[in-house]
Amino acid sequence: MASFLIFLVIVLGIAAIVQVIRVFEISNFLQGEDGISVSPRETNSLRISLVLFVAGFFAFFIYLWVAYKQYFLPESASEHGAAIDTLLNFNFLIITIVFVITHILLAYFSYRYANTVSPKATFVTHNNKLELIWTSAPAVVLAIIIIYGLTTWNSAMLDTPDDSINIELYARQFDWTARYAGEDNVLGKSNYLMISATNPLGIINETKLKERLSEMDAEAAELEASRAEVYPGGKTDMEILDKIALKKKQKGRLEQMYAQGENEDYSVADDDILTKVEFHIPVGKPVNFQIRSQDVIHSAFMPHFRAQMNAVPGMITNFYFTPIITTDEMRKKVGDPNFNYLLLCNKICGTAHYNMQMNIIVESEADYQKWLSEQKKFFVAGTN
Repeated sequence: MASFLIFLVIVLGIAAIVQVIRVFEISNFLQGEDGISVSPRETNSLRISLVLFVAGFFAFFIYLWVAYKQYFLPESASEHGAAIDTLLNFNFLIITIVFVITHILLAYFSYRYANTVSPKATFVTHNNKLELIWTSAPAVVLAIIIIYGLTTWNSAMLDTPDDSINIELYARQFDWTARYAGEDNVLGKSNYLMISATNPLGIINETKLKERLSEMDAEAAELEASRAEVYPGGKTDMEILDKIALKKKQKGRLEQMYAQGENEDYSVADDDILTKVEFHIPVGKPVNFQIRSQDVIHSAFMPHFRAQMNAVPGMITNFYFTPIITTDEMRKKVGDPNFNYLLLCNKICGTAHYNMQMNIIVESEADYQKWLSEQKKFFVAGTN
């Protein structure tokens, strides 16, 4: 009913507008006016109004820059961040210059060439010089922006330094987990088939692999037992059989992986460290982030470090940066003792997307090592 009433209001509104236009046309006809001609007085009022509008538009533009300056990007806290900010400001500068020039010309031409009592328009069919200017100028500016942008991108995405700290950021609806590579600085391998209640990241070591194979046997047995509660050969029974077949297939793949990796050193995962809520990184040292997702596309976004990379199911993405300002130093800069750097998800990944954030603590090397030594290792903790 509500939809019908809305539709009816829209139809009646359109009909009313049509009738008003019709009344206006009849009124002009009765007064002997064609409804098109504009008097010099009206023209003068219009051109002055347009100039005032452009002036007000500029004033409002300047006001917005001043009033909302605090909502601009915060100070960069990474080495490459300054170059990213310079590139962004360069683009803003070009856009602002073009914006100002075009609107000044708009106001000037509207005022200078306003209609007169006996207008005579200039008829120009073609102008090679004008065509060359307004094609070449944007092309040159665009080429400069592209070359500058690619140069900045390449400098920020150089090969990861050998001495960088390896950290994995694991995304799932709706939280983050950070995994440190431990003392060997090598992240243990992972596989989605290994994911379970006690191993949410699917990390592989020999103990967890055997544990997961046993869990799969128990899961298949539980499914088999549930068949006693449904009609034999029915739809539900067939669905259960499909799940059992899939579970056995997955177990076979894990067994094959284990057999093929007899010489694989799965123990590199034993010293991995898992943490939630917050993770710590040392100032002045490059950090390489490997990023995975369990379910949908997420995006690891660290605005203060000018870093963002998608977390895509089934693949590993990565980026690195070097933090240059500690959390305590930034707290003093912004005048907020509760300030923290943040890891956010920059993809709308579901209903609780807003929960996907994690504090980042940047500190001295000594404080970082002290914090790291207090964390439980993956093999000892079993889960986190």
